Amino acid sequence: PGATLTELPGASHLAPAERPEAVLTALRAHFDGGAGRGMAVRREVLGDAHVDRAQSRQSPFTARFQDFISRYAWGEIWTDETLSRRERSMVTLTALVAHGHYEELAMHVRAARRNGLTADEIGAVLLQTAVYCGVPAANSAFATAQRVLAEEDPGAG
Repeated sequence: PGATLTELPGASHLAPAERPEAVLTALRAHFDGGAGRGMAVRREVLGDAHVDRAQSRQSPFTARFQDFISRYAWGEIWTDETLSRRERSMVTLTALVAHGHYEELAMHVRAARRNGLTADEIGAVLLQTAVYCGVPAANSAFATAQRVLAEEDPGAG
């Protein structure tokens, strides 16, 4: 009960020698409820494919950062029950537009859909950003979101 399987790309039977940072991250996730809980939430919100890609690109240089975001962003912030995941998605979309992080916006448009936001609700959030973040930022955000939504549901709009 409660067992999990962790696969480390690029490692075989000597994983601690071949991918020491990835092994350390996996062990921390196992023994640290925050990172383990965070990784579970990260997978639920962003999807297994995205998280698997991020983990496969992990290097000794980025391992501590990956551990940090799993423990802090996903294990502490996204698990706080004060806001729902839908509300967190709306806040996140707005912050990403405000700072012009459109690659992250694309990822979080997908996450917002996973968290139950409709395309119309995402559009309403982006319209709100036009007032507070500026029309050019919202224009770029709408283009990003439209592309993502079309990829997710080619028959829509």
